[in-house]
Amino acid sequence: MKSFKKNCQKQKKQPGWHSNHFLGNKKAENYEDLVGDTLKCFRVIGCNISLKLRVLDSHLNFPQNLGRISDEHGERFHQCISMFEKRFSGRWNRSMLA
Repeated sequence: MKSFKKNCQKQKKQPGWHSNHFLGNKKAENYEDLVGDTLKCFRVIGCNISLKLRVLDSHLNFPQNLGRISDEHGERFHQCISMFEKRFSGRWNRSMLA
């Protein structure tokens, strides 16, 4: 563990440590290069690659819309809440707050 910390301190200025737009819906144009550079930096310092990085490295060509979330669940939630509001409007007691 001590040698890992020393290697990390030596390698702080490597480009893989400072990456923006690395994950998420809006990835950088050089996304594949960022992943590759990060993996190289981890190998240089002797760090075992985590499972997340292995998955990230092996799935560089995901479809563009893979991470997007549908609003369908939010719409269903609001429909259910509006039903409860209609059902219990005008009636109130302490047990309803629990």
